[in-house]
Amino acid sequence: MEKLRSLRKQRGYTQEYMSKILATDVSNYCRKESGDVKIFEDEWEKLAKALDVPVEDIKEERTNGVVQNNDNLTFNDSSTFQQTGNTNQYYNIPDYMLENHKEYVDMLKDKIQALEKELEKFKSGK
Repeated sequence: MEKLRSLRKQRGYTQEYMSKILATDVSNYCRKESGDVKIFEDEWEKLAKALDVPVEDIKEERTNGVVQNNDNLTFNDSSTFQQTGNTNQYYNIPDYMLENHKEYVDMLKDKIQALEKELEKFKSGK
């Protein structure tokens, strides 16, 4: 949420000040500002009002979400009520973790190629 962070700093407001506007603690506000925790619509409005800007000037959608599709799950509660259907779970993954994972996958692909070449040499008797 770089727009929000940048404008907050330009105005000279601290994260503590902004957390009071949302009636939350500083650590939770910090997670919201960094994009780790969702900022709800009413919170965007409070933040925009405090910064004296339209919501559109600060609002950014979270990116790099991972969706886990769970088809045909059965949920049971104490009354044995069952519900079967489609559910989606959304996870917000920080950019640095995605980049780290991508680099690791690329390294593994290179290693697999090298091992496949070595196996071919072994099979051909060289």
